[in-house]
Amino acid sequence: MNAEFPLHEHISYLNHAAVSPWPKRAQLAVSKFAEENTTFGASHYLEWIKIEEALRKRLSNLIGAASPSDIALSKSTSEALSIIAYGLEWFPGDEIIISNQEFPSNRIVWESLANKGVNLKIADISKGNAVEAIAKEITPQTKLVSISSVQYASGLKIDIDRLGKVCRESNILYCIDAIQSLGALPFNVEHNHADFVVADGHKWMMGPEGLALLYVKPDVRDKISLSQYGWHMVKHRGDYTRSTWEVAPDATRFECGSPNMLGIHALNASLSLIEEIGIDKIEQQLQSNISYLIEQLSSLPNVEILSPTSKAERGGIVTFKVADINSETLYSQLMQAKVICACRGGGVRFSPHFYTPKSVIDNAIRILKSLIK
Repeated sequence: MNAEFPLHEHISYLNHAAVSPWPKRAQLAVSKFAEENTTFGASHYLEWIKIEEALRKRLSNLIGAASPSDIALSKSTSEALSIIAYGLEWFPGDEIIISNQEFPSNRIVWESLANKGVNLKIADISKGNAVEAIAKEITPQTKLVSISSVQYASGLKIDIDRLGKVCRESNILYCIDAIQSLGALPFNVEHNHADFVVADGHKWMMGPEGLALLYVKPDVRDKISLSQYGWHMVKHRGDYTRSTWEVAPDATRFECGSPNMLGIHALNASLSLIEEIGIDKIEQQLQSNISYLIEQLSSLPNVEILSPTSKAERGGIVTFKVADINSETLYSQLMQAKVICACRGGGVRFSPHFYTPKSVIDNAIRILKSLIK
């Protein structure tokens, strides 16, 4: 993996839950694409479309979707959530349930529906079983549950398959923000019964910012009204002589204009690496790193791990705090020492990936230990 991730020797990169480094093949794909643009313009556009088709197929395989035609390419998780939120029909008194640990993307968009008379209910998943806490909030007025598969600050992994069963039995729409798990953990829409899945590619999928997955279950697709229109979202895309048009039958109906071809080339290359290694092996190696990180943190004085430590409840995030040291101060000191991390949830967040060498974790722990002293 050293050839794919030639990270600078002076940094310890533990921030994949924020923005991941690209694998070398993504850099090469973008360089090749840039050279083609500079030398040949759009002469190779038909080949670029094949890369776009390959990306849709890889994304559909990654989430276990039935067909690449179920995959739309959005600009971001927030945009994808907004397409869902403002595409569904709402009535006064309708309820949406989220958790009290959601990233703002999966909170603000639902809060914005208050002027339509929609009530947002927030389940406290900080103590006890998260699925049960959400299920307790369900009433006959509940229309949708939206949850992050892994919580960005605590690292809590939700039992999304079980929650999906609860939603299906209650005839409730189910939306999963999978940005903190796709590329790190197995995911299957057939098993979790999701109606919607959203995820930007710049975290565990190791792609660029500005390109996201939007999955809409085929039998729910017509429930999403459109508010963006253009040449790309029509059935006969590319036939510019037509004076009439109709909405595309597949997920491209949610893509109003020209695709982000630069991002498509990069993300497709990154996902090819995930495909080659296999998501099960990636999860195994990532969890080995997480176990090692927890073990090393637990050996330090005055360190409290805030994230779940059981394998059933953890993704790729370990958040911790140190007694008598302000977490923001500690974060700043770690960053100055080239330990690339984040300050989240009242602590410092470390998030290695499957390829992260143990030596990188060891170096971060050595620096942390010196700061504690």
